[in-house]
Amino acid sequence: MHLRLKSVLAATAICALAWAMPAAAQSTPTEAPASVEALDPVKAPPALKDVDPALWVVKDEDTTIYLFGSIHLLKPDLGWFDDGVKTAFDRSDQLVLELVEPPAAESQALFGKLAMDQQGKTLRSKMNDADRAVYDAAMGKLGIPAPAFDSFEPWAAGITLSVVAMQKSGFDPNSGVEKQLTAAAKVSNKPIAGLETMEFQLGLFDTLPEAEQITFLVETAKLIDEVASTTDKMVNMWASADTESLGQLMNEGLTSRTLYDALLTKRNANWAKWISARMAKPGVTFMAVGAGHLAGPTSVQNLLPAYGLSATRVAY
Repeated sequence: MHLRLKSVLAATAICALAWAMPAAAQSTPTEAPASVEALDPVKAPPALKDVDPALWVVKDEDTTIYLFGSIHLLKPDLGWFDDGVKTAFDRSDQLVLELVEPPAAESQALFGKLAMDQQGKTLRSKMNDADRAVYDAAMGKLGIPAPAFDSFEPWAAGITLSVVAMQKSGFDPNSGVEKQLTAAAKVSNKPIAGLETMEFQLGLFDTLPEAEQITFLVETAKLIDEVASTTDKMVNMWASADTESLGQLMNEGLTSRTLYDALLTKRNANWAKWISARMAKPGVTFMAVGAGHLAGPTSVQNLLPAYGLSATRVAY
């Protein structure tokens, strides 16, 4: 099984784990330095690049559900929360996300329970010499001491490695879709609900066989120099509403059928069922999930006809 870098980036695109990873994972010696704007409050922030990601709507006589694909880490120069997206959000009575980020202490405890090795076996001891050399080299490129993640399970080290690399390239969870939508919902007193829990999402990776986790990690390490360009490509597809290409990238990236089914197929089926049940209640909901869930042959939209529903693309 050959899980290349795109499998990890695909996972961060379709799973809220990337922005919900607690400080234990993100507070490494390589935290990105403060931006120039933060250091110089006199300097005006850069102009935002206007982008128009895809938006869909499912509706009947008294119920409307907007479907919006999110990217969990973005650069701060993209202006997406306006026009049709902002109009749909403002019309909504409720915000629904993949998960509602738990309090920091709860996240730390959960991360320690699932992402840390409980048997006392170090991460680097689980790899053969060749894989360890690749991993150590990647850690060095990011300025992280090689043993820094030794207490992590391989999957957690793989995702953390990619998230750190993305952050060093300017991608920021605080600029991600969920963070901005959550802040706006709190300002407007909209209820916020989650489709899943952080424990569930961590468990999707934690239950992978160790050999597959190590492959997941080592392939990330091999291509650590390509994180920025690959992520930029993914974000450009999202920003230009090119859902067909994004769906193809998901298929290419998630070469493991086990991982594909766990991250996409089964969860999309659960969410299509949730939408069907929600349509029985009046009101307007803004639903934001990882962009990969709304792209490709097993997308949430493609599963809705089984419930007598259809999603229409919103033109804006």
